[in-house]
Amino acid sequence: MQPPRTPPDVLARMDRLLGEPPVRSGAVWRLAERDRQLDANVIRLAPGAEVAPHVEPDLDVLLYVVGGGGRLRTDAGTVDLSPGSIVGLPRGTSRALSAGVEGMAHLTVHRRRPGLRIGQAPAPTGSGAAPETACRACGRRATETDARFCARCGAELPTG
Repeated sequence: MQPPRTPPDVLARMDRLLGEPPVRSGAVWRLAERDRQLDANVIRLAPGAEVAPHVEPDLDVLLYVVGGGGRLRTDAGTVDLSPGSIVGLPRGTSRALSAGVEGMAHLTVHRRRPGLRIGQAPAPTGSGAAPETACRACGRRATETDARFCARCGAELPTG
C-alpha cells in the first residue's frame, strides 16, 4: 500500500473541543477514520468526577492531559496530573482517575482493538432479559450482553 498523496487533515482542534468547562463527563472526540491502526479519544471529566479502577488487559495506553488536572491511581502508587502530563500505562495495569476542581480533559491513544467477531450469543440468565451495563466514565448504556468496553469512550465496562 502506498502512502496517500494528499496532505493529512487536521482531525480536531483542542481549543474548540475544550472551550467550556465540563459539566458532565464523557468523550468529546474519537478517532473514526477507516483502516486505521490506532484508536484515540479525548475524554472530559467534570470537576470531582472519577473513573473507577479498571484494568486494560490487552492494550498499552498512552494518556496525555490536555486540560485541568487530577490524579491517577495505579497499583504502584498515585500520580498528580496537570496539563502536559504524559503517562504510559502498560496492559494489565490497574488504574483509576479522579478529576480536580477544574475537571480534567485527557487524550488516550492505543492500538485499535480487533473488530467484533460473530459467534454464538451467550445463554440468557434469570428471566431471559439481558441486563444493561452503564459505562462508569461516560454513562452510555451498553446493550450488547458481552460488551467489555464502552462504544462511546473506550473505557472498560463494569462486570457482574
